[in-house]
Amino acid sequence: MKHSYVIDLLEGTQLLQEVTAKGWVRAFRNNQFIALNDGSTINNIQCVLELDAFAEEIIRKISVGAAIAVKGTLIESQGKGQKFEIHVKELEVLGESNPEEYPIQPKKHSLEFLRENAHLRVRTNAFGAIMRVRSTLSFAVHKYFQENGFFYVNTPIITGSDAEGAGEMFQVTSLEVGNPPRDENGNIDYSEDFFGKETNLTVSGQLEAETYAMALGKVYTFGPTFRAENSNTTRHLAEFWMIEPEVAFNTLDDNMDLAEDFIKSVVGYVMENCKDDIDFLEKRLIEEEKSKPQNQRSEMTLTEKLRFVVENNFKRVSYTEAIDILKSSKPNRNKKFNYIIEDWGADLQSEHERYLVEKHFKCPVILFDYPADIKAFYMRLNEDGKTVRAMDILFPGIGEIVGGSQREERYNVLVEKMKALNIPEEEMWWYLDTRKFGTAVHSGFGLGFERMVLFVTGMSNIRDVIPYPRTPKNAEF
Repeated sequence: MKHSYVIDLLEGTQLLQEVTAKGWVRAFRNNQFIALNDGSTINNIQCVLELDAFAEEIIRKISVGAAIAVKGTLIESQGKGQKFEIHVKELEVLGESNPEEYPIQPKKHSLEFLRENAHLRVRTNAFGAIMRVRSTLSFAVHKYFQENGFFYVNTPIITGSDAEGAGEMFQVTSLEVGNPPRDENGNIDYSEDFFGKETNLTVSGQLEAETYAMALGKVYTFGPTFRAENSNTTRHLAEFWMIEPEVAFNTLDDNMDLAEDFIKSVVGYVMENCKDDIDFLEKRLIEEEKSKPQNQRSEMTLTEKLRFVVENNFKRVSYTEAIDILKSSKPNRNKKFNYIIEDWGADLQSEHERYLVEKHFKCPVILFDYPADIKAFYMRLNEDGKTVRAMDILFPGIGEIVGGSQREERYNVLVEKMKALNIPEEEMWWYLDTRKFGTAVHSGFGLGFERMVLFVTGMSNIRDVIPYPRTPKNAEF
């Protein structure tokens, strides 16, 4: 008989019918009650064994983590805690799990311990919920863009350009690391490398996406990106997924509208389609916050926070206005910030971004018109000559979640900016071509997918919202 998934059995449409279920044992009580979960939902289905109906050698093999198949009748449950249960007639242990060795026991485990067992942590309620939410969010991203006329573009993962100009890139080479070929000046001779030039893992698909937007109109990328940034924080990963739409003829205002509408849409979709998982994660967060001092606890529950984003307009504030607010703020005057804001031109840190969102405006904030000196070369220079048409979206608990801009479409201005930053024109000839042949105003943004998952799940460490986190000194699994 074809087996049914737990999520379908719990709907009760197969009541009083013979059903087969397969999954992993979450708990086994009194040699009679099995809590079975197959990953389709956070909820287990109770499987009830008749006492003495099964041989002792089978009962002994039923332990937490074991994979089993049960066959029986779906009935209304007599006990509390579940609406339906399976009255088991046949049981097969598909894969045993030694209780002396299986690390994921039915008790509270630290997140650090679970990171060390990342290959098994998805069998816990919390990580099952997080990864189902992540999957649904991913679908919501594609759904939004596909329904709004965008084309999905797969940009290269191996690239010869540094889109951010930050230089924090992972090199890709086939040369012998300890003894690479060298030219007459003693420099590494990359002409003998696989691609004939120095190449790296991409930090962004933006530049290539721009070229496609200038032909297809509206495009987006959604793929892995890499930063060789030695940051051991709760907000940084060396490998993460990035969502990057680019739209021809869009101004910065259009870009802000798109980003706000996109975020509201995907968050709303998850709220509608992951109710059980969000409810569980909300209760988990409430329990976790009980151990924090009152002033560090969130003023809103997870659901309230999500609803707040979906139902409120984002506050739009210029960088200049934000600096004035921060300079005169209490934590700045009292030297409570780790980075004191003294002058216009300061690069805002997470603590400043969160102050604006959580303390001052108490809603998501879009900052725009940043100093040109702290932003990338491709952002459009404003008429004042000192700011660029950049925007960042700031979220509670996260800080920056989106970074974007109107792109510099003027060939001469772009060339001058590249010269000032020592970016070789010959390496970016293809990018400059889009400014020579049919240039037009265009805009886009990048959203770190894991930061979005972090926000939606209420988790506090970005390593807990990606299956296998890649961080400094950690490439396990």
